[in-house]
Amino acid sequence: MNIQLAVIQGTKILKNSYIKTAKLDTEILLAKVLDSNRENIILNNQKDLNDKNLDHFKRLIKERANKKPIAYILNKKFFWSNEFYVNKNTLIPRPDTEVVIEEILRLTKNKNKINILDIGVGSGCILLTILRERKNFHGTGIDISKKTLDISRINAKKLNLESRVKFYKSDIDKFIKGKYDLIVSNPPYIKSCDLKYLEDDVINFEPKLALDGGIDGLSEIRKVINKSSELIKKNGKFILEIGFDQKNKVIKLLNKKGFYVNSALKDLAKNDRCIVSTKI
Repeated sequence: MNIQLAVIQGTKILKNSYIKTAKLDTEILLAKVLDSNRENIILNNQKDLNDKNLDHFKRLIKERANKKPIAYILNKKFFWSNEFYVNKNTLIPRPDTEVVIEEILRLTKNKNKINILDIGVGSGCILLTILRERKNFHGTGIDISKKTLDISRINAKKLNLESRVKFYKSDIDKFIKGKYDLIVSNPPYIKSCDLKYLEDDVINFEPKLALDGGIDGLSEIRKVINKSSELIKKNGKFILEIGFDQKNKVIKLLNKKGFYVNSALKDLAKNDRCIVSTKI
């Protein structure tokens, strides 16, 4: 079987599983099998596949047909301008979260050395991206999952940032190290009862620990706000990702803990995505 026929067959299988990006995903998976890229797949579509590669390709197509995310099959996800290692122990970085990166870079463009805390650091995509862009900044990432922190450390090493970042396994309630100029967090914020409505490739594969925000979706957000009010320096910036319908409730929680709300930023779909506030 040649590349062209393999792509046609793979695309058909994924379309039958209601994968919206069936052809793109098929080409990406075949590129992985051949240790190549999509451009070469397209340009060399008459090239024959050997049995070993064909069997590998069929296995990957089957995984994707079962809704396993491409990022977990490839063990990588591009975010901002870097490639991050990911696996089932961490959320897949989303393009919408780049709104947070843009805002932090805007807020810190005239800053020299600042200390950043990332609560629920996950893959490290937010914290490590900022450290790559700001060469004099130092960061701390905390998470309650050791396996997640292992991924953060892998990405810190990949990006040559080990000397400027520290990671700790800790629940935010128990974390007491340091005072920070800037705190950022993308906590779990989905209501427990709404988890079942998430798409299959999210709820069946991504870690529920990083999604479940409790009965009202705010249980982790409350903890993060409460502790951040103690860990942040006066006039420090706090940037918090939220659910699309949580803005007003979260603003009240922030005000109660001595934060002045500067702005609420929208994501690519024009939904409220994060709140920027200052400790007063």
